[in-house]
Amino acid sequence: MQTGIRLRGFAGLAVGIAVSLQIVCAQKTGPTTGGPTGNPPPNSTGQPTGPVPGSLNGNIYLIGKVMLDDGTPPQDSVTIERVCGGAPRALGYTDQKGRFSFQIGLTASVMQDASEGGTGLPGTNRISMGAGAMGAIGGMGAGPSRTPNMPDMQLANCDLRAVLAGFRSDSVGVGPRRLMDDPDVGTIVLHRLANVEGSAISLTSLQAPNEARRAYQRGLQEVRKAKLAEAGKEFRKAVDIYPNYAVAWYELGRIQQRNGETEPARESFTRAMAADAKFVSPYLQLAELQAQAENWPALGETTGKLLKLDAVDYPMAYFYDATANLNLGQLDTAETSARAGQKLDAPHRYPKLEQVLAAVLARKKDYAGAAAQIRSYLLLAPGAEDAAQMKKELAEMERLSGIHQQAKAAAAQP
Repeated sequence: MQTGIRLRGFAGLAVGIAVSLQIVCAQKTGPTTGGPTGNPPPNSTGQPTGPVPGSLNGNIYLIGKVMLDDGTPPQDSVTIERVCGGAPRALGYTDQKGRFSFQIGLTASVMQDASEGGTGLPGTNRISMGAGAMGAIGGMGAGPSRTPNMPDMQLANCDLRAVLAGFRSDSVGVGPRRLMDDPDVGTIVLHRLANVEGSAISLTSLQAPNEARRAYQRGLQEVRKAKLAEAGKEFRKAVDIYPNYAVAWYELGRIQQRNGETEPARESFTRAMAADAKFVSPYLQLAELQAQAENWPALGETTGKLLKLDAVDYPMAYFYDATANLNLGQLDTAETSARAGQKLDAPHRYPKLEQVLAAVLARKKDYAGAAAQIRSYLLLAPGAEDAAQMKKELAEMERLSGIHQQAKAAAAQP
């Protein structure tokens, strides 16, 4: 009987086991192009060039800045998220001086990282893992929980935070808010985490020649305007001038990845990692490409390096690491990674961790444990497209668990 594990990321990933358990992780919905639409950047004085409070056709305009706890601005762009009821949404980026501005109520057009949650895990990842009796788990599914039908204008329970690997962000409350309120939300402070070797800030940026920096900044401006072709040209110019410009390689790779240029994207992420081995951002993007290519040894190597650099910021890294090790037959390592990811994912933004752990436990013939993980998944993601199929898998795991318990009881009788 063929055994296998299949993880599909836009194309499929396959290996075999006695029973298949398929997990589908949905790609973020919505556009994934540049910076926030309708989000005019600050002018040279640091003030927004766009509308003033109360003049944005009913949309609230917010500005602010991000600083490190040593008083300096981040060297590279930082993502700004709005968090409402525990559900995050990327809204925009900081500029080179740490400033940000955007409108609440307009759809953001932010190019997403593989580490960001959205409505599901990045990519359309399908894992089929055998466990002796589990059928397919299909559907697009259930990533981070969200408040359904929540208008952008409802900000009473919302905060803003900055997202930068290796740092903990302070939160700034933004609601309730009225149109004529002061748009300046103040400063969001990032605090360096202890025992995190990697960083989302590349030190090679400090050594870039001025001409390369200008090309990189022009590229970011084009990204914010959703002009990705132009942005790619500027990032390419930046790395041609300064081949060790890790963050420019990373941004170029993200554009190539979004355009479906898989091999050029892989090369760009690899060049970014070679230029700065502690720059963590390219690792997860490369891991996603390796998962799509079913390159399990390379995927395990990449996630292993990433988790050594930063074990606290990326639940998705644990998901990929568990998947790679499951496919490689390293079940104990896969279980350890899946459980570590669950522990890190305290808000339960990634229910697919429950699914991959269910697959591992089923493969280890811990059917009761697998059933418990499926129940958790269904509780966290009741509206998932694969919920009906998951209920069937739950019934099968419960049946197998009952058989297993009966066999143990019979064996224990004198």
